[in-house]
Amino acid sequence: MRPGDVVLCTTHAAFRPIHVEYAVAKGINVFMEKNFAPDPGGIKRILRAGEAAEAKGLKIGAGVMCRHSSARQALIQRMRDGAMGDIQLIRAYRMDSGYRMGRLNPQPSELLAQIRIPYQFFWTSSGIFLELMIHQIDECCWIKDGWPVTAHGVGGRGPDSTDCAQNFDTYSVEYTFADGTKALVTGRYIPKCRNDFATFVHGTKCAAQFSGDIHAPTVQMYKDQRIERANTAWRPERETVDPWQAEWNVLLDAVRNNKPHNEAKRAAYSNLAAIMGRAAVHSGQTLTWDEALASDFKFCADVDGLSEHSPAPVTADANGRYPVPVPGVWREV
Repeated sequence: MRPGDVVLCTTHAAFRPIHVEYAVAKGINVFMEKNFAPDPGGIKRILRAGEAAEAKGLKIGAGVMCRHSSARQALIQRMRDGAMGDIQLIRAYRMDSGYRMGRLNPQPSELLAQIRIPYQFFWTSSGIFLELMIHQIDECCWIKDGWPVTAHGVGGRGPDSTDCAQNFDTYSVEYTFADGTKALVTGRYIPKCRNDFATFVHGTKCAAQFSGDIHAPTVQMYKDQRIERANTAWRPERETVDPWQAEWNVLLDAVRNNKPHNEAKRAAYSNLAAIMGRAAVHSGQTLTWDEALASDFKFCADVDGLSEHSPAPVTADANGRYPVPVPGVWREV
């Protein structure tokens, strides 16, 4: 270890808390990729590691890069200045042809096979909804400059599904913020359907697009509520540095010049908001922020103790299918 070193914690979410904790204990600056943990118990570890890093003066950057988009920052400033009026509704979409899995070949072991295709299992990566939608949920929280107080939602699988993984084909979450503002977050992963990848904002004065396809800085305000190119009233200056590079520029500048920079708490809270939404869909319940923050739930009780010889945290039934959430019964908060 040398002064100024930065460790990249970019494995699957199940192992992020362990690696971040270890790096901070060794006095190393951290870049941690999303997702930051698959469950509330893991999020608490990230929060504690962030506090320890703060006490040591270590820097932590987090891979929710849209916060470093200059185009989005410009729109945020206009929102804060009142150009859109009061924000009343946010709509975010991530819909594509899907990620269904056939019967898993458990080689060289069941555990290692699950780790190699992590997005099909909740314990490894948080599942496909969080893997994809954490960015849009982070955008919703950024727009509102706060965290949702409640979440409820619906989801399920298509009647033709033979998916052996744990994911639903559809997720729709309604978040409510402290002032009553709603954020609607929709994921659909089914072939031959309409696809979308965007975030929109509606204020009392006008609407805006906040984000575009594959996180493109498709940012613009409209004259009223109509989301139409011909109705555009404002666009920001063209980005000269993409957000993926910008987040590194900020982190490395903080390391080299000893500036405060610790994104652990904000990133962990955005991840917890995403977990709360997923849990609301899976459980069929309305969940609160306080419940999510208080929860110690873990999909895998002892991730730290896993080895290549450990049994897998979940197992398939006789048809090769892994446990799928049953709303009204399932709990993960």
